[in-house]
Amino acid sequence: MIAAHPKIEVRKLGVSFGGVVALDEVSLKIAPAEIRGIIGPNGAGKTTLLNAITGVSKQTSGEILLDGSSLFGLKSSEIASRGMRRTFQSSQLFKGMTVLENVMAGLHSTMKTNLLDAIFTTGRLRQEERAAADKAWAALEFVGMTQFADRDGGELSFGQQRIIEIARALVSEPSVILLDEPAVGLSLNRVVELEELLRKVRGERGVTVVMIEHVIRVVMNVCDRVTVMASGRKIAEGTADEVTSDRKVIEAYLGSGFNADRH
Repeated sequence: MIAAHPKIEVRKLGVSFGGVVALDEVSLKIAPAEIRGIIGPNGAGKTTLLNAITGVSKQTSGEILLDGSSLFGLKSSEIASRGMRRTFQSSQLFKGMTVLENVMAGLHSTMKTNLLDAIFTTGRLRQEERAAADKAWAALEFVGMTQFADRDGGELSFGQQRIIEIARALVSEPSVILLDEPAVGLSLNRVVELEELLRKVRGERGVTVVMIEHVIRVVMNVCDRVTVMASGRKIAEGTADEVTSDRKVIEAYLGSGFNADRH
């Protein structure tokens, strides 16, 4: 059930690029500590929706609210400072930096030291870096990846990098994380671990999770509610069982041979 004050509320959101409509009056409400799945065929507008919520894409109409406050006109960094973090479809880890340093990078927007601190390596800088390293280690511990802390981020498998990206999203202790296809490229064992991690993120930290996902078993197993998109519109919404049995969803995305019991 949606709370009286949704964590995220999207009202008739529209996004256009050069006259091409990418999102057409999309509305949804996401409750605090909910795990919301966003599914649909390629080109449905799923990533554009996440981009609009996080300020990467500019909305052309409608409204986006976080904890009841409008995000209209805010930069991505300003939205992030309000407790929202995201990951992307492709790996965003920095090669040449250790995994620990990659996770520490998730704290860059919260750092208070300045250029002079960096030039002269001041005590304030060293203190802040130690605190950041401690937080990054705790985030790696939370996702079960401390054994990779000293490895170069570029040396990890794609699946391992996806988990590290979640750690980096969590290191600043956000209230919302948005994940773009977190299960892509994962082995079955890693998919199971991801499902457990998502439940842990919500259960132990109370974080609201919004994720685009094509691996339907993840959607079926962890999502409280699912929003289905096609051609820039929302075509269905409900529990995983409800949407996967919806005729419109089967025709637009899942296909007539879909069987929820096999996923």
